[in-house]
Amino acid sequence: MQNELPKIAFIGLGNMGAPMAHNLLKAGYSVCVFDLVQTTMDSLEQAGATQAKSASDVVQGADVVISMLPAGKHVESLYIGDSGLISQLKAGCLVIDSSTIDAATSKVVANELAKKSIHFIDAPVSGGVGGATAGTLTFIVGGKEQDYATALPILQAMGKNIFHAGDHGAGQVAKICNNMLLSVLMLGTSEALQMAIDNSLDPKVMSDIMLQSSGRNWTLELYNPCPDVLPNVPSSNNYQGGFMVDLMKKDLGLAMDTGLKSQSATPMGALAQSLYSIHSQQGNGQLDFSSIFNLFSKQEK
Repeated sequence: MQNELPKIAFIGLGNMGAPMAHNLLKAGYSVCVFDLVQTTMDSLEQAGATQAKSASDVVQGADVVISMLPAGKHVESLYIGDSGLISQLKAGCLVIDSSTIDAATSKVVANELAKKSIHFIDAPVSGGVGGATAGTLTFIVGGKEQDYATALPILQAMGKNIFHAGDHGAGQVAKICNNMLLSVLMLGTSEALQMAIDNSLDPKVMSDIMLQSSGRNWTLELYNPCPDVLPNVPSSNNYQGGFMVDLMKKDLGLAMDTGLKSQSATPMGALAQSLYSIHSQQGNGQLDFSSIFNLFSKQEK
């Protein structure tokens, strides 16, 4: 059965990429991996993957290439830069880029690869490290319908909810719209809980009240930013793990750039960007984004 499945090359084995690659192996796919961190590749090799010495080597003979990289400049350089993989990929290959980057770069890469008969979809993810590990990620896809159909079983090996948002770049736009809203919800939830605490209310009781009232939202219910209200969330683990402040700050920058280009009004997003930038500058960039709760706590006390 494994030989009938497409051969996959996976580039970028960070906090998200590594567990995603693990789940592909569990689903029976043949996976060749490349990352700049050797120990990460060693771990994947122990799970059944093969290692490559370079990005150029990892894509040799690959039917599908999945990339999970930090920013648009890295994606553009990887595929269509001076030493880009565009000259290494075989015609008919499908590229699935799960990086969260600007939509414009996704469109440029897609157009250039198409000239060589290489298919491309942007497929950023939502769900965090926990979702990547559990195989319950949400994939938001931009690209042609037929390429989405080809990618679907592969994405289903790594995720639970798969959406086709539209043409190239649509996945990126949908992802940053979602994350902009997420940041606003986290800020509002933190602000409300801190005001409750400042007025001698128990944050657990206040959370329960809001969960049964009109203030109910995802951050309050499943990712509460106040320590010790919920178990097994970053706020109850010194804000370790999860989705880092600096990544949220990056996504809010992408959202503001997108809003500027489409002349969209984003006052709440702009405020969220400012507050997350302040929080990062105070040395919290590597903490989970729910640690923004402490920004309000410090201001009040």
